[in-house]
Amino acid sequence: MNKKIQVIVAEDQAMVLGALAALLETESDIAVCARARNGREALSAVGKHSPDVLVTDIEMPEMTGLTLASEVNSRYPKTRVVILTTFARPGYLRRALDAGAKGYLLKDRPAAELADAVRRVHNGLRVVDPDLAAEAWSADPDPLTERERQILWRAGEGKSSTEIAEDLHLSEGTVRNYLSEAISKLGASNRVEAARIARSKGWL
Repeated sequence: MNKKIQVIVAEDQAMVLGALAALLETESDIAVCARARNGREALSAVGKHSPDVLVTDIEMPEMTGLTLASEVNSRYPKTRVVILTTFARPGYLRRALDAGAKGYLLKDRPAAELADAVRRVHNGLRVVDPDLAAEAWSADPDPLTERERQILWRAGEGKSSTEIAEDLHLSEGTVRNYLSEAISKLGASNRVEAARIARSKGWL
C-alpha cells in the first residue's frame, strides 16, 4: 500500500481550518498530520512533522502565509507549499511564487480541486489558476522593497511612526523616510492612500 501524502493545514479561522482538514481526510491517499492557527505555529509544525505539503492561508497572525512559504522553502525545501486564499490579486500570486509556493488556489474553487492540487504539487507540479496567472504576469511589478512593505502595512493598520519604529527597532526618522519613499513610488498623497493602493494591487 502506498504511503499517504502527509499534509499540514494552516488557517486562523477555526471553522475553516476544521472544514479543510476534514475535507482532505476524506481522501484515501491524504493524511492531515497537524493543524495550525497561525504562521509561527505552522512553521514549528513543519519542522516537527516534515510533511509533504503545507496548505496555508495568506492572512494569519504571527506570520503571514507568504512569509511562511518563504521560511518553509528556505528551511524545509522538501515540504511543498500550497497557498489557499480569497485574494484573487496578481500581486499576491507573484509574491507567493517568488516565496517558493508551488500552488495558489482560491477558496471559491470547487472543493475537489484542493485534494487534486495537493497530489499534483506532491508530484512536483505547479498548480495555479490559469486566469490569475495570465493576469499576474501582465500586471504592474511590485515597486516596494520588503522594508517599505513592512512599514506601510503597519501604517495601513493605523500605527503611528513611533509605534512602527518600536516594532521594527528603527528610528522614527528612518520610518518616515521609508514611508515617504513608498508614498512617492505609489503616487499617493499620504500613507493611508498608499496602503490602500498597495493592498488593492496585492503588494501588502
